[in-house]
Amino acid sequence: MIADIERFLRSNPGAMAKEIARHLGTQKSVVNPLLYRHSAIFLPDGKSCWFLVNPERMTISLKNAWVDSASFEEALAVAGSPLDFDCSVVEFVVPKGCKIMIDAAARILALCNQLVLLKKSVSIDFSACKTTMTYFNRLGFFDHLDGQVNVLPDRPKWSAAQVHHGNNDGVVELAAIDHRLPDETIPKRLKNSLVSCAGERYSQSAFTVISELFGNVRDHAQSLIPGFAALQHYPKGGKIQTVISDSGIGIVGSLQPVLEQKYPGIFRQLDFSKPEAGPELVLRVFEQGQISSSSDDGRGLGLKRSGEVAADYNATISIRQQNFELTMVYSQGKLTSDYRVGIPTLHGTHICFEFLIDS
Repeated sequence: MIADIERFLRSNPGAMAKEIARHLGTQKSVVNPLLYRHSAIFLPDGKSCWFLVNPERMTISLKNAWVDSASFEEALAVAGSPLDFDCSVVEFVVPKGCKIMIDAAARILALCNQLVLLKKSVSIDFSACKTTMTYFNRLGFFDHLDGQVNVLPDRPKWSAAQVHHGNNDGVVELAAIDHRLPDETIPKRLKNSLVSCAGERYSQSAFTVISELFGNVRDHAQSLIPGFAALQHYPKGGKIQTVISDSGIGIVGSLQPVLEQKYPGIFRQLDFSKPEAGPELVLRVFEQGQISSSSDDGRGLGLKRSGEVAADYNATISIRQQNFELTMVYSQGKLTSDYRVGIPTLHGTHICFEFLIDS
């Protein structure tokens, strides 16, 4: 509840205990002791109105367990996105026992770089969990993390990703996707690794998916920050995660401006005054295809082909956009989809393609 109160006071400084309690759906008698007990966080004025002691600082603490993208989103929801507030100092804390999966690592990397672009002071504290720091170094996380981000206790002095690059088929180190000078070898490297871990039957289909997602970032992101791609094999979990992320305008941001003119039928069916319109549009792109901001309508088939491959291999695709996430689960060729709207801000498009593989 402490984090809930803190998040409320960021948006409502000077609220009284009864207002805080009403917002949280509890009693003033529950909130008051918490406010007074945590005097390092909360400060009252002479009229019993409450403020944060240090509203300029925001801390996002991860769990001391396996952290996937869902767990990271929970931590972000507890604190709120620092992109949504005026705080100038943002700290990510990695506790002892925290093991971060690649889908979460991608979102943390993107968020840190987006915050630096907004001139915020950002730090990541690995002091209690140096094993995760070692893994991030091997993944190439620090190679792509903005140099202005303060890494505790110390940023690695050398890159394990560069030293061991390509030595392990179970990991494809983070590779930058810069639209100004794109590395066209990235899809093939990801495909080769997936095939090595999962088998030859994934060869052509994997290349199709990865190429389409890579091309989407290269051609449509319109970001000042390079996107990136990576792959990780989790043998114990029997799965492979491929992530492709960017910090651009997003799929919806790319399509919405042209929708009324190019696809009036779809435009009339979606009400963009409602948050559900975003994930509904992205779902149509994957299911229907031929929806593109490009003048070449054939380009709109790319994500549809990705969905068809996912159906063939019982894969799961998650698409994180600015304030929503769409999850598509394919089983026995059938699609089940779900989405969450109104989630904390993270710019861009963050796609995780998860293959379940035979043991």
